[in-house]
Amino acid sequence: MIPLQAVVQDVCFRPPINIIESSWYAVQTLPRHEKAVTEHLQNENIDCLLPVTVRIHKWSDRNQSVSLPLFPGYAFVRLNDYRRERIRVLRRPGVVRFVGNSQGAIPLEDYEIEHIRQLMENKVRCEPHPYLQAGQKVRIRNGALRGVEGILLREAGK
Repeated sequence: MIPLQAVVQDVCFRPPINIIESSWYAVQTLPRHEKAVTEHLQNENIDCLLPVTVRIHKWSDRNQSVSLPLFPGYAFVRLNDYRRERIRVLRRPGVVRFVGNSQGAIPLEDYEIEHIRQLMENKVRCEPHPYLQAGQKVRIRNGALRGVEGILLREAGK
């Protein structure tokens, strides 16, 4: 017969069976609320990412550098447990919804977020090439993102 104390110790020191890994999710924001949403999430100690690109805007009297979201209307959040933490995200001002389907948010692959971070770190200017068509598979051949593959969804403004 096993002593009760040994059984209790064995149960207490076992690692959890269902360890939930953290995942990245895309959240849709109200128009032009990406930066405010990111600040609110960071204040709640929620890991988030807002990729931005710097553009030069020309006015009649000056040129100015402006930081614009790389994906207007979206930000990225990392959650350890989507079911428990999603409400904290959805309650933040400016958050519209998680990107997904009728069954819930769809987690992003870690490599996708890593590619976005590489874009930001290397200050790569992102624009579609003139001869590419929507739906076409593309691969970057040179530079910091060499080897990254994807599908061109659409050209800005079209």
